[in-house]
Amino acid sequence: MLESVAAGPWIYAAVALSVLLDVFLPILPSGVLLVTAATVAAAGDGSLPALVLCAAAASLLGDLAAYRLAWHGRSRLHRAVARSPRLRRAQERLGTALARGGGALVVVARFAPAGRSVVSLAAGAARRRAAHFLPWSALAGAAWATYSVALGYLGRQWLGTTWTALAVPVLALFLAGALALCLIRRPPAATPPPHS
Repeated sequence: MLESVAAGPWIYAAVALSVLLDVFLPILPSGVLLVTAATVAAAGDGSLPALVLCAAAASLLGDLAAYRLAWHGRSRLHRAVARSPRLRRAQERLGTALARGGGALVVVARFAPAGRSVVSLAAGAARRRAAHFLPWSALAGAAWATYSVALGYLGRQWLGTTWTALAVPVLALFLAGALALCLIRRPPAATPPPHS
């Protein structure tokens, strides 16, 4: 049943649309959809490189849309953040993390739940130069897409057609998200005092 649902050329459009929109609706299961499509493609019912390319391009386009939206709606976004202590704390943590990690944070955040949304919107609202944000966003999308497709492929190769061929890769996807979230939330290392 899984193969009949996920096989066919329309799956590329479904993956692209899901990945494109999940920057605005992080509840969309784009990662699970991509892993599922890769699991099916690994049986010869699709192209793994096309899935990677499709997901990576959609990820970059979604990030760019969120970035531009936040750039133009900066004052409204700042007012919304100012009204919520939780959002204010999150923005402060993100600002610290961006200053500490720079582009690496964009890549790590792509794996974290809603991390992509927060980073793309924050980069736009802070008016960070597109030339500094978009290359990292492209790398993040490519890394995430490659990882997700590889999980689906390896699950099919190692576990065959059992339900675990999908369950194990999806679990690995969620574990990567949890690890990314821990890395983002990790407090900055204390800098040693200068020697006199």
